[in-house]
Amino acid sequence: MSVIKPFKALRPQPQFAKQVASRPYDVMNSAEAKVEAQGNPNSFLHITKSEIDLPESVDIHSHEVYEKAKENLEAFVKRDILFRENKECYYIYQLIMNGRSQTGLVCVSSVDDYENDIIKKHEFTRPEKEQDRINHIKTSGAQTGNVFLAYRNHATVDTLIENWKTAKSPVYDFIAEDTIQHTIWIVNDSSTIEQISNLFDKEVPCTYIADGHHRAASAAKVRKALGDKATEGSNYFLTTLFPSNQLYIMDYNRVVKDLNGLTAEAFLQKLQDKFSVELKGTEAYRPQHPHEFGLFIEGAWYKLTAKEGTFTTDPIGVLDVTILQNNVLDEILAIKDQRTDKRIDFIGGMRGLGELEKRVNNGDMKVAFSLYPVTIDQLFDIADSGNVMPPKSTWFEPKLRDGLLTHLIYE
Repeated sequence: MSVIKPFKALRPQPQFAKQVASRPYDVMNSAEAKVEAQGNPNSFLHITKSEIDLPESVDIHSHEVYEKAKENLEAFVKRDILFRENKECYYIYQLIMNGRSQTGLVCVSSVDDYENDIIKKHEFTRPEKEQDRINHIKTSGAQTGNVFLAYRNHATVDTLIENWKTAKSPVYDFIAEDTIQHTIWIVNDSSTIEQISNLFDKEVPCTYIADGHHRAASAAKVRKALGDKATEGSNYFLTTLFPSNQLYIMDYNRVVKDLNGLTAEAFLQKLQDKFSVELKGTEAYRPQHPHEFGLFIEGAWYKLTAKEGTFTTDPIGVLDVTILQNNVLDEILAIKDQRTDKRIDFIGGMRGLGELEKRVNNGDMKVAFSLYPVTIDQLFDIADSGNVMPPKSTWFEPKLRDGLLTHLIYE
């Protein structure tokens, strides 16, 4: 069963919450972060992307960057921008995007559960990305990045959370510059805290990582690295748990630099072996059903529909990302490993299909593919089977903001 705990969050004074809250560190590069934090000394990017406060010549993975993160975090506390909760609490985090609401429970989850596969994974992690967060956590003493977990919706948990939202006033409630509304309530009643903990311990057999595999893996490796100096705080990591019926997975699309020596005409001809190919014209094509794909090349959109024999019914083989990889990226374009091949790039659905057109039209890429989103049930099936998805299969929106609730591993 799932072990979760309340925690003493490091969080902003209410009047600074909107200024502090920043987009996750891993959705932007250093240059973008510097622009986003410009003119805002209270942006949490000064902690999660602390290289923005150092000369551009400094390697973003150098010890100096992590020390700067620690220094900036301490400065936020000294300036009374951030303060530490005096009691272990749960927190309720609601996001509203385009009129659609989803509500999660912010807590700390057990590293033991992660290592024992009670917290289930569906992606491989990359060592260099893990090491970055390991260094950040060990040096700053803070888990600043939230791991987004899903659970099969549980009526009692859902009702308890909704009743608390109705009865209590939020501590934070603001609309960010991207028009997403962020609202947080504190659950500080001891009996309610105990009830929540017991519900997950007795009635929620497992949770699933939706977004944040590297953050979770890094937290586990920090505890291991601390060895006999491991703290109670390092036995847990910062998570937000969302019921599966509230989650929204967007498409995660692909762009490729070249056609592996083929002309556009020859490439389209080869596709007809495995797909029906229909010219759609200049209007962007978003797939309407599984096993459909949009293709943008030389100013035109095409609809591709996978033919019989291009996929299997097993949890991995049925995925559209697998169909694309096996029948197009590998077989025609000679891209064997999407995780390492520099000829391919990935564009989250939040950027829209116009971003695919832009990357092709400006000559940066030769061809773009739009995909139908993976479903939450497919994610659960793959995690339950012990398999992993192809890289960059899921894009969850809206995303939690960094800085509103931080877990400290050192007292």
